[in-house]
Amino acid sequence: MRTHPARREVSIITPDPASMTSLPNATTPARIALCRKTDVADGTAIRVAHGDLALAVYNVGGEFFVTDDACTHGPGSLSEGILEDDVIECNFHGGQFNVRTGEVVGPPCMIPVKTYKVVLDGDSVTIEF
Repeated sequence: MRTHPARREVSIITPDPASMTSLPNATTPARIALCRKTDVADGTAIRVAHGDLALAVYNVGGEFFVTDDACTHGPGSLSEGILEDDVIECNFHGGQFNVRTGEVVGPPCMIPVKTYKVVLDGDSVTIEF
């Protein structure tokens, strides 16, 4: 049986005002630091909670992907599922999602899972939105 690291708290990275453009209405995307790259072994996933967000962070051959942790079909936690290549299988009912795109690749799921833009910042895995 695979074990999972304990849940971790995350912090918001405040953008540096000096890096913002002088264009009117220019916005800097918000970033949330989730974990260190070394926290997620290759071929595994971990759950990270921040406020109302419950996220799954995946390491696929050194590439990192983030989706909502909740399966779109039932109460399953995707981070507790089985990751094979870039497909996560929900531990609750066996539905499958592509972690790169969020698309459903195996029933009974019908609704894609939400994905987040991943930005690697040194050793940190962050999401940007």
